[in-house]
Amino acid sequence: MSEDLLDEIEAIQSIYGNDVLREADGAFVYILSIPHVEASLRVLFPSDYPESIPQLLGIERTGAQARKGYGSHVLDTAQATLLSVFISGSVCLFDLLQELDTVLAEDSNGQQSSLADPEDDARLVLKAAPPVTCGLGEEPRWILSSAVTEKKSTFVARACSVTSPAQAQAFLAHLLVNDKRTAKASHNPTAYRIRAPSTAKSASEVLYEDCDDDGENAAGGRLLQLLKIMDVWDVLVVVSRWYGGVKLGPDRFSIINNVAREAVVEGGWTKSGIRND
Repeated sequence: MSEDLLDEIEAIQSIYGNDVLREADGAFVYILSIPHVEASLRVLFPSDYPESIPQLLGIERTGAQARKGYGSHVLDTAQATLLSVFISGSVCLFDLLQELDTVLAEDSNGQQSSLADPEDDARLVLKAAPPVTCGLGEEPRWILSSAVTEKKSTFVARACSVTSPAQAQAFLAHLLVNDKRTAKASHNPTAYRIRAPSTAKSASEVLYEDCDDDGENAAGGRLLQLLKIMDVWDVLVVVSRWYGGVKLGPDRFSIINNVAREAVVEGGWTKSGIRND
């Protein structure tokens, strides 16, 4: 059993009590009880968790008064929620429990009791929360890097094409509104470079560059410098960091640059990575 899993079990039990997560009859199999909901799941942790996602093996139990089909609804909801909160290299049980506690507690309180037929429970599968688009414009197409974990901090970069500073801000807002995992990151430093075409008022191109540390001191400026070195334009880069409690010092900048570079190269904004000039 990994040290990360042992630490996570201890933390979960200290918050919710010892009964929320207990060993079952099988290696790395646990019974996970959802707070405030009469339902529990059988969870298999792979040997390399949190690098690999846990497996939900099925429903352990539901309350005696649960409506027909409720167990399937809980399992489907848990599967979809797990996919939405899991990031390779980062423990996920606390986020999973929080999300399930909210969604399923609301369900049990009757907020979804208007079904005409209990068999319609299958339609309640929570595949993913629909994106909030009102006032945020189109949904960006993000290119993601691999997740990198160092001393319990996890870093993930994403990049997308942008054509104006306003669009860059809208895409960032879209991300933070619709991706709860990213919104909960300790820091989301950003940088963009945009080369707008000439207009009737301007015979030459208009160049835009900007960055934001988002609390990760100097990270935004280093991201912008990376984009300059790579000579890429019309791209927004966001690096999310979930702080693990151990300070990394200057090493964090190397990781931030590496994951950002990976996203930019993977997205095809540059063919060779860094210029040789």
